Amino acid sequence: MPERTGISVDLADPFLFDRGIPQTVFAELRAKPGLAWNAIGGNPDDGFWAVGRFEEVATVSRDPETYSSAVGHIQIYNIDEDALTARASMIDMDPPEHTRLRRLVNPHFLPRNIKAYVPFIEARVTALLDRIQANGGGDWVREMAKPIPISVICDMLGVPESDHDYMIELTDYLVAGTSSKPLDPNAYGNTTPLRLLPFNSPAAHGLSEYALALGRKRRADPKDDLVTKLVTVEVDGEKLTDSEFANFFRLLIFAGNETTRSAMAHLAMQLNQFPDEFARAKSDPALIETAAEEVVRYASPILYFRRTATRDTELAGTPIKQGERVVMWYASANFDDRRFPDPLRFDISRPRIPSHAGYGGGGIHICLGAQLARLELAILIGEILKRNLKVEIVGAPEYVHSNFVNGIEHLDVRLHT
Repeated sequence: MPERTGISVDLADPFLFDRGIPQTVFAELRAKPGLAWNAIGGNPDDGFWAVGRFEEVATVSRDPETYSSAVGHIQIYNIDEDALTARASMIDMDPPEHTRLRRLVNPHFLPRNIKAYVPFIEARVTALLDRIQANGGGDWVREMAKPIPISVICDMLGVPESDHDYMIELTDYLVAGTSSKPLDPNAYGNTTPLRLLPFNSPAAHGLSEYALALGRKRRADPKDDLVTKLVTVEVDGEKLTDSEFANFFRLLIFAGNETTRSAMAHLAMQLNQFPDEFARAKSDPALIETAAEEVVRYASPILYFRRTATRDTELAGTPIKQGERVVMWYASANFDDRRFPDPLRFDISRPRIPSHAGYGGGGIHICLGAQLARLELAILIGEILKRNLKVEIVGAPEYVHSNFVNGIEHLDVRLHT
């Protein structure tokens, strides 16, 4: 086998991402003639193939038979077989299981259906902007980026508004499970070994317990919401098990909240850094939709997803053995100059086609909530422009300490008109 070539740093190290996307590192990765072997912690026998160019990311994304989500794990670290079963949600599955579950929720996220949420999103954005603008600023993440997406996905699921902050708290701690600062293992009454919990976090237990309690309420008193559908619907003649439902709920809360939250946090920094670009959208509102798309490309809220090779194969001229880990770095693919001219330039008029990897690289696991995220971002951008708000960043942003999400924990701003 040809000698494995590596890169100068360990992409599994969360400290690498404490100031955002390490662009020079990913430029080095994309410049490699093939794939790069990332030795975790300097151990050449424990590692993964790092995929940084858009073309190869798309190839992996669109071939679930060769690059599996169900075999191994979707994050860099390996987990045991019993943990795979215990943790499994839709993103951890291949067809036909993935197809069976995705069919359940797809209709709720179609453009024609999410349009019903426009008045609700507009009202939420207006109220939150009113408050932070009246205060002259504040922590943009706490005041804006966190409450908007969680309120929308919770409303779709049927989570009472009084519990929205609790959902934010739990998803915050889920992400902490991907970092070096995990929760106390017994938090939220957890008694499950951490290796059996998503993100190795007891917050996953908290979310599961909440989901099961809400599911029991909806079985007894059905409502017009997604939780009611999930606990009552039959798939191939069978209802979802409690475990399947809890994992589904947890996935929807996390994916419907965390990624859009991260994009909205980065939006504030982009408004500060690229005011002339957003001024173009003020003059031409038709650019608001493509501006929302550029916000996500530039932010790359999810840094990577992993697949596992189900057979010996080859990618970019690099032999890959069955069972080896293959990690798609969306944060690299989104700045591939073969795909995006002058990729480090923030350009709100970039066309949506060719698409970026901010919602995944295509294929069956393309982001379920992409259209909803686009809608939320477009409404927020439009309202900011309508008010002629100028964003001033106060101090340095505090990034989420994670190699998985490009999130921002705190971002203090001042707002001017």
